[in-house]
Amino acid sequence: MTALLDKKIRQDFSILEQIINDEPLAYLDNAATTQKPKQVLEVLNNYYEKDNANVHRGVHTLAERATAAYEASREKARAFINAKSTKEVLFTRGTTTGLNWVTHFADEVLEEDDEVIISIMEHHSNVVPWQEVCRKNGAHLVYVYLKDGALDMTDLRSKLSSKTKFVSIAHVSNVLGCVNPVKEIAELAHEVGAYMVVDGAQSAPHMTIDVQELDCDFFTLSGHKMLGPTGIGVLYGREEILNQMSPVEFGGEMIDFVHEQKSTWTDLPWKFEAGTPNIAGAIALGAAIDYLTELGMDKVQAHEHELVSYVLPKLQAIDGLTVYGPQEVSKHTGVIAFNLDGLHPHDVATALDYEGVAVRAGHHCAQPLISHLGIHSAARASFYIYNTKEDCDKLVEAIIKTKEFFNGTL
Repeated sequence: MTALLDKKIRQDFSILEQIINDEPLAYLDNAATTQKPKQVLEVLNNYYEKDNANVHRGVHTLAERATAAYEASREKARAFINAKSTKEVLFTRGTTTGLNWVTHFADEVLEEDDEVIISIMEHHSNVVPWQEVCRKNGAHLVYVYLKDGALDMTDLRSKLSSKTKFVSIAHVSNVLGCVNPVKEIAELAHEVGAYMVVDGAQSAPHMTIDVQELDCDFFTLSGHKMLGPTGIGVLYGREEILNQMSPVEFGGEMIDFVHEQKSTWTDLPWKFEAGTPNIAGAIALGAAIDYLTELGMDKVQAHEHELVSYVLPKLQAIDGLTVYGPQEVSKHTGVIAFNLDGLHPHDVATALDYEGVAVRAGHHCAQPLISHLGIHSAARASFYIYNTKEDCDKLVEAIIKTKEFFNGTL
């Protein structure tokens, strides 16, 4: 185990102490969702046990405590991604909701024959909403393809034009494990007058994020992929753009004044947060941000790199195993998708589960990419702060054992 992140971290995650099929659990499905440390769970429980009240609506003590904690978490999220103001930090249900809100704005500005650029590696959350808005407005959805398991920047440059109105790209692929140069892409997008949208679901949990440095117009993240609870996320948007955007949902909380026939909206960021929000989730997300901040995102990233440096060559050495995405350790994050020749990924994942190793199998909500790779599905191991080199060894040993079993050599 690296000295950067001590093994004691695992003591904060009681779920990892489980025995699965008579084997210690090696949880390697972190790209789908991460486990929650006791510090986050305690904050979640504390809200319901001591501070449960609605926010922004009451002057009694519980309401004021809940509101203070809720808005303190917004400030923590602002600092975590280095937004200029909390006005630019909207609480959502997650990355999917954030991207849908962006395409709602796109619906207001796109015209016939405009173009939206995405990549072939995008998660369905960054594909389907754009398909729908382009279909509705007569705009065109333009794909950028791959080179050497990563984004083909030459292809992207060739497709940018005055017709391009939005560029929406994943910061990190949830299948290929590559990091896309979104700062460079943002500069290119802005040169043609397009908005830059970043799907940060797989980057925010693993590296330092500075939305001002990236110069993006929108950035989305999901709390459950970074130690927080499900049902909470963040959409960052530039203040001047959010002021132009219409709310997506209407009702209580987001209004300034309701007349009989029309209403006016309150200020940012609450203009977008209609109804009772996920108060407990937002407060617990703040606790998750505290946990990661205390560890240091540079150490989080270094720890993951050390694990990948250790396990990727071992996986590549297994005869008949194909790893997707960049083959160089330096270009590969802790998301490693693979297939074993002659075996269905679901069979591989089931066999690994018998060994206590939890991985994902399927199309990973990235069917255009899976089809482009010429496969039907893949297995995927993904690492996080509580994973160890022992987990890496268990993965490799379980894959070899699975291969030998199905080949009849065991």
